Amino acid sequence: MSKLRVFVSSVEKELGDERLIVDNLIQTDPFLQKHCSPVLYEFEPASPADALEECLELVAKSQIYILMIWKEYGHETKGLSSTHWEYRRAKESNIPVLAFIRGPANLKREAGTEAFLAELKDDNFKRKRFGNVIELQKEVRAALVKLLDERFGVAPTSDEDEIAEHTIEATSTFESQLLRHVPLSVLDLDVGRNLIAAAEGKEAEKLSDAEVLAGLALRGLIRHDLDGGDYFATAAGVALLGKDPSAVFPHCRMAADAYRGTELDGDPRDQEEIRGPMPHVVERAMDFIERNTRHPMRVVGLNRVRLDEYPVEALREALVNALAHRNYEDGTRRIMIEVFADRAVISSPGLPPITLARLRSGNYKPCSRNPVIAQCLSYFHRIEERGSGFRRMRDSMLNHGLEEPKLGANTGYFQVTFTGPGEDTGRLRVPASSVRQIVTPAIESRLNERQREIVRHVLEKGDVTRRWCVDHFGVANDTAGRDLKALVELEVLARIGLGRSTRYVLSQSGGDD
Repeated sequence: MSKLRVFVSSVEKELGDERLIVDNLIQTDPFLQKHCSPVLYEFEPASPADALEECLELVAKSQIYILMIWKEYGHETKGLSSTHWEYRRAKESNIPVLAFIRGPANLKREAGTEAFLAELKDDNFKRKRFGNVIELQKEVRAALVKLLDERFGVAPTSDEDEIAEHTIEATSTFESQLLRHVPLSVLDLDVGRNLIAAAEGKEAEKLSDAEVLAGLALRGLIRHDLDGGDYFATAAGVALLGKDPSAVFPHCRMAADAYRGTELDGDPRDQEEIRGPMPHVVERAMDFIERNTRHPMRVVGLNRVRLDEYPVEALREALVNALAHRNYEDGTRRIMIEVFADRAVISSPGLPPITLARLRSGNYKPCSRNPVIAQCLSYFHRIEERGSGFRRMRDSMLNHGLEEPKLGANTGYFQVTFTGPGEDTGRLRVPASSVRQIVTPAIESRLNERQREIVRHVLEKGDVTRRWCVDHFGVANDTAGRDLKALVELEVLARIGLGRSTRYVLSQSGGDD
């Protein structure tokens, strides 16, 4: 079954947040996103056509119509507001109508709105009331799930229902803020282009500017101003794609500190304030940790391996989770990275909506208070939104030879602590992917035993001389010279210096087949 088009109708300015919340719900709910595609007129590209007629055509092409009413009736055209015209077109087209009314029945509303509600009642359409965005999401999802089951024969699994329940309860209103004063120029649209390319499986350079804008609007990162015709950023868009999000939201940045010892002190050896589009922030944070942690060398066979003190995959997962799931409504605190001699700690403002006990057990369903940001980051970093992030961190640490990460809370922060190897770096395990093939199997098969021993010596000591070969193997000078020359020709070793100062070191290019 192809996706059903769900037209979302309301007075745009009055219920702008609610429109975006419904759009976000349909886009990020694991069940709804498989079967539905939201249609919001403000997300449609500019057109020379009559706005009302174009809007009514979109209604007629949809399979489900969602109506939201509050107090205002909206600007009238030919005696009715645009929302009222949309409702009548949905009726004429026999499209199922799902109506949601904000506020109690006795709320004072404009005369046109009261007449509209009376017509809705006379038409005998069921109406559900809501008081806030949490209630709205619950009512909209319940109505869509029932309709999809009864009319189209599709129903969510118990897992999908549980995921939706957790996510709706935790949803923040931060993402849906309308920032009419924030122009599109604050966003890094090159990063936005890469996002849309990853999300839609297309090549970034082949996307037109109009396709990029439409894709960003569809995902709730920008919105179209119906009055001025310009696009402007949403809070989610600024946090995710802002060139400097902290210029709009001062708390949208990371503070990174590295300490010489195992405790906090007033003189960190390295500090950085990290700001920018989230994908860039993750990479800069990874660079900070990389330069402030140890990277011991290990000889494996005829190859030298550079190890990381902590598994890169686990650190990246923790950073992405911190950005995706932090409490953005807490405007007083930043995400913090602290690197100590014995551990690395990533702290995110706000406690998780899932209990720490369930997180530690690994027995939980995924939940995000910022579903738009979480989903978009998953496109960049290919991290699944299935609640397995902490399990992956644990597995990465254990496979690296370290203890599983500790999950905890401290003064309103959610913390992930990675305990390092201490002085025992020998416990670190060598991941297969980290072995640099200086001597490939094809090259190794062409070496004699003396040449293998020469390579092992260089890996351990850094260089070798012809005199060492003569003394160590008890061979003639010419024999040692031939062994070394062959290793140079195979690009395993490189010769440096002249005469008696000649030494042989590892080739920068490594051995080729």
